[in-house]
Amino acid sequence: MSTPDAQAPAPAAPPAPPAMPLGRALAYVLAGAMLAMSQGLGQGFVSANVQQFAGDLGISATDASWLMAAYLVPRSSLPLMLTKIRTQFGLRRFAEVGIICYVTVAFGSVWIEDLRSAVVMQFLAGVTSAPLSTLAFLYFLEPLSREWKMRLGLPMALCLLMMGPSLARVISPALIGDGGLMRIHLLVLGMALVSLVLVYRLRLTPVPHEKVIRPMDLLSFGLIAFGFGGITVGAIMGPIHWWTATPWIGGLMAASVAAVTAALLIETHRASPLLDIRWLMSPAMLHLTGTLLLFRLLLSEQSTGAPRMFQVLGVAPGQMTVLFGVICAASLLGALACIAWIKPGREPQFHFVALVLIAAGAWMDSHSTLDTRPEQMLVSQAMIGFAGMLFMPPAMMVGLMAALKKGPNYLLSFLIVFLSTQSIGGVIGGGIFNTLVNWRQAFHLQTLTEQIRATSAPIAAEIAQRMAALAPQLPDMAARRAQAVAQIAQDAAAQAYVMAYNDLYFLIFLASLAALAVLLLHVARDRLAARLSPPSASDPGSPA
Repeated sequence: MSTPDAQAPAPAAPPAPPAMPLGRALAYVLAGAMLAMSQGLGQGFVSANVQQFAGDLGISATDASWLMAAYLVPRSSLPLMLTKIRTQFGLRRFAEVGIICYVTVAFGSVWIEDLRSAVVMQFLAGVTSAPLSTLAFLYFLEPLSREWKMRLGLPMALCLLMMGPSLARVISPALIGDGGLMRIHLLVLGMALVSLVLVYRLRLTPVPHEKVIRPMDLLSFGLIAFGFGGITVGAIMGPIHWWTATPWIGGLMAASVAAVTAALLIETHRASPLLDIRWLMSPAMLHLTGTLLLFRLLLSEQSTGAPRMFQVLGVAPGQMTVLFGVICAASLLGALACIAWIKPGREPQFHFVALVLIAAGAWMDSHSTLDTRPEQMLVSQAMIGFAGMLFMPPAMMVGLMAALKKGPNYLLSFLIVFLSTQSIGGVIGGGIFNTLVNWRQAFHLQTLTEQIRATSAPIAAEIAQRMAALAPQLPDMAARRAQAVAQIAQDAAAQAYVMAYNDLYFLIFLASLAALAVLLLHVARDRLAARLSPPSASDPGSPA
């Protein structure tokens, strides 16, 4: 048998697949957009209409918060197993089964009647919507050439996925009207049916099957799922029931941390781990993880800050449609900016601009008053929405390139970092911000109440003015005074909330400036190291 010549040239790289016809390529892009919108709106409708859910089901707003928790619990951990499921059972089966399950749950949601059935259906909706994010990415990337997958497909898929919650707030008031949530359920069902047709009509390029799921994977995933789910429930319910007043929240959080720690210990000592913990703990990946988590916490201001502050101020959801429409437009412009200028090595520049915009927007929002309305926040919230899209695609591109450089097996490790920082980070960010707002509101309310009780001249004049306005309605002097004092106390409570949100916005401003300083120091260190290194040395680079 002849031996291969050691000097023989290496085999040529496989030729690129032929370009897809324009019409079919647009169909794949439409399928990706429909899947992304189905997933994003499904989550956004729940967060935007918690009060409406409570009214339709005849429950309190506190009980309705369990709907959001039930939806997010599976979303926090299920993507960890989806990659392996797709590899073991095939992409085609993964797509078909996933979309059929989603349609089935959307169909069943139409008949929700009480809290128990609503929680069950929201949990199933979270389970079945998790594959839609993956399918949306795959359909966007399918018709694109290799050089355009990262530059065009990645920003557009992320834009539509991230735009869902804001877009849900734009269209929810028109859908609800006087008919309750039925139109929303029917819209979700209709989009699911359209997605089903598109998935069956447009086939994705198959990938080789491989048996990759091992018994120990199920144990590790179970621990991670319990841990992430418990942290999600605790972060949502902690500010509502208050952390120290509800013992089960502290016990759940402690058990969740213990479960995640046990999973990490198991994975560290496995020959074929579900996650490569040592690679994830490397300085470059820790830096990337910290960057992803920090930005997700900062961007939580857009979902936790403005909408809830306007709700306290009595602004109806229909009055906020223009604000969230502007946020959607700004996100789309951010995606287009990424398409125009994204390139490996430019991540620090993108992140620098994003941090400057977030800091400026938070500073503008920190001057809110009782008279602030959505029209006064159009510019600041647009800046933050634009900044979110400037950050996310470059950060994800860095992680994907680092994982693919190490090998396909590392892709799963990066995906869990990215998805967990976004899902868990968003929930934790919301929990931290709501806790800070509640704490600062109580502090400011106590201060304002003491001023009211002091019966100073301005307060006495305000009481007299309000009593005069109430005179035609309440002839009794004592009743007029009690009503005037109650109105002042109500205004003080609203003012305390606005002051608390101003504190939150200012804290985000300071955090953005601190992150900006760290970024500048990191870039300066890298440039200094590159200047001092020998000319022949390779420049490894690091994600920024």
